[in-house]
Amino acid sequence: MRRSAFERTARSRTLVVGAGIAGLAASARLAHAGQAVLVLDRHGGPGGRMRTLPSAAGPVDAGPTVLTMRPVFDALFQDLGTRLEDHVMLVRQPCLARHFWPDGSTLDLFDSEAESARAIQSMAGAKAARQFRAFSQRARRLFDGFDAPMMQAPTPSLPRLVGHVAARPRLIGAMAPLATLDQLLSRSFDDPRLRQLFGRYATYVGGAPDRVPGLLALIWHAEASGVWAVQGGMHQLARAVEGLARDRGAAFHYDADVAEVIVKDNSVIGVLLADGTRLHADTILFNGDPRALATGRLGAAAGRVAPRTRNAPRSLSAEVWAFAATPSGPDLSFHNVFFRSDAGGEFDAIARGRAVADPTLYVCAQDRGTGPPPTGPERFEIIANAAPLTTATTPQETDRCQTRTLQTLARFGLTFDPVPERQALTTPEGFETLFPATAGSLYGQSPEGLTAALSRPTARTSVKGLYLAGGGTHPGAGVPMATLSARHAAEAILADRISTLRSRPTAMPGGMSTGSAKTANDP
Repeated sequence: MRRSAFERTARSRTLVVGAGIAGLAASARLAHAGQAVLVLDRHGGPGGRMRTLPSAAGPVDAGPTVLTMRPVFDALFQDLGTRLEDHVMLVRQPCLARHFWPDGSTLDLFDSEAESARAIQSMAGAKAARQFRAFSQRARRLFDGFDAPMMQAPTPSLPRLVGHVAARPRLIGAMAPLATLDQLLSRSFDDPRLRQLFGRYATYVGGAPDRVPGLLALIWHAEASGVWAVQGGMHQLARAVEGLARDRGAAFHYDADVAEVIVKDNSVIGVLLADGTRLHADTILFNGDPRALATGRLGAAAGRVAPRTRNAPRSLSAEVWAFAATPSGPDLSFHNVFFRSDAGGEFDAIARGRAVADPTLYVCAQDRGTGPPPTGPERFEIIANAAPLTTATTPQETDRCQTRTLQTLARFGLTFDPVPERQALTTPEGFETLFPATAGSLYGQSPEGLTAALSRPTARTSVKGLYLAGGGTHPGAGVPMATLSARHAAEAILADRISTLRSRPTAMPGGMSTGSAKTANDP
């Protein structure tokens, strides 16, 4: 690797390991603040899990499919001196998702509570509509109550949360502190289809509804507040943030696999690449699953970081198809969910590490989010929940996965021509290969348990100069959460940098510090 401007600079050097959305957002923020930033990624381009696979109709999303919690991204672009809409074309989706059940019933939910209530009343009656409105109000109260002290806070703590809730007694009843999400939904809805539907939101963070806390009902409000499709696919958002980082001076090296984080006297001094290249850095931001550090994949010295992630339960994995084909069957929206009849049986099987014969399937008709469906092949992503490798009893089998996916959809009348081939599928084993030391998990450590949200690593680590960002770090999984973690990490790095500059020894006792050739160039 040639010596880059990053290596020649006299300023403080920051290496960002991983070009997922958190690494990209953090690198843009740091470069905007004047830091010399180099981003390294073992893959051939930006995005991390926000990836695509080739198809006859063009690149098809094989990871996240939509943008939610838009204010997080508006704030990122505004902090960088620009506007989100100037870099990507967003199309709001009034229909959040179309839902199908084996009994033939269907339900569209909307970004309008009134429209969703009318749709629910048409399917399940007036009482169900009233129950939905009450549940939506609960979800809104929970989101508003925990946004600032949890998601926006860089280092949430149990004492501060207890004080926050104690000062707002209505939150106690809303969060149902001793109930799982499944139990809360059982109290909220008489109709089992609605319990099944809103329980699915636990999978957005890699959990099962009967094992995550009722507090996660707030995820519904995050989605109900607005869903946007990105013209060209979600990878366009990754490329836009990468472009902002480059414009502000950050450099990128792809196909660069970091083999070791080099630590001396409990401080980072650089990284060793798999090809033997050594790069010096004063600061390293690791945008990957903290478990990769904890298990020693990046060297024994960095293995002391995030030790709880080493053996902590993992969140769900998935079987993901990404392909192009011409569909036949029911009228599809952009987002579609095909439910199995028994929700509990699916999650029980996954908890035992077994494949589900007739899983609930999420189908994204990518080309229907930004315009009328094409007359020829369309791009599709199909996702079925699966166990992480830490609990899976047998390896996933491509042929059986294809059979159970396509047969399940065929029972709803949905077929594809041509049927997707093997290369269109990513299994938990495939995700482990793409993102080592994750055990195939898509969302980091498990969100199950009342205090799970407080057990995630935060931006600062026990090794000086080593920081964390990404879906495995606070505030958790999902594109908006990872983007918030980037802000937390960038702010920590910049604050610690200022603190270091202020604490440098002075030329003489009681005297005034003067800038050296190195410090004169520091921001």
